[in-house]
Amino acid sequence: MALQLRIYVPPHPLIRHWLAVARDKHTPVPIFRTAINELGRWLTYEAIRDLLPTEEVSIETPLQPTTGQVINPATSIAIAPILRAGLALLDGCQPLLPTASVYHLGFSRDEQTLEPSCYLNKLPEKFAPQTLILILEPMMATGGTIVAALEMIASRQADLSLVRIINVICAPPALQKINLKFPEVQIYSACIDEALTESGWIVPGLGDAGDRSFGTL
Repeated sequence: MALQLRIYVPPHPLIRHWLAVARDKHTPVPIFRTAINELGRWLTYEAIRDLLPTEEVSIETPLQPTTGQVINPATSIAIAPILRAGLALLDGCQPLLPTASVYHLGFSRDEQTLEPSCYLNKLPEKFAPQTLILILEPMMATGGTIVAALEMIASRQADLSLVRIINVICAPPALQKINLKFPEVQIYSACIDEALTESGWIVPGLGDAGDRSFGTL
């Protein structure tokens, strides 16, 4: 089945640079964390380019009155980092959206079945209408975790057309699962890799983003 969902791989040189740094197995923990931070920043920048509503306001420069565009202060924004690795993306994303609410989601994966299990859910009971939602998930391999997160968000009356996934590397199985269940969701990724190993690792990938971000290899 051809992919119908909207996935964007921005051709920005800084995204390419920091992805290469993150992939390198010799990159030390502090630099790896910086790379994921920077990818979070630039991918978020791309994701919100046409997402944030603006309004025209009157302002006065030191010389004369004029008009300008500002972000509508009533805009509701939510960020949902998927623990643990999503926290590294949060460091780059949150400064761009300082008024956003942050709702943590924690998942662990059974290494035998590759099925996710949720151990932390801080989502609200119901999202306000027209809430812009960014999900931070560095690695999307089999798609089990991200689909589970999307199901939780959808059950809280979120407008899925306003959901953006900020992702470092994804693989076709995850994209296919999202496409089948949530084709209206948009994904901003630094790279689509070609395959998974039998144990669910993205190839060529970058290893375990959580362990490499927090020095727990």
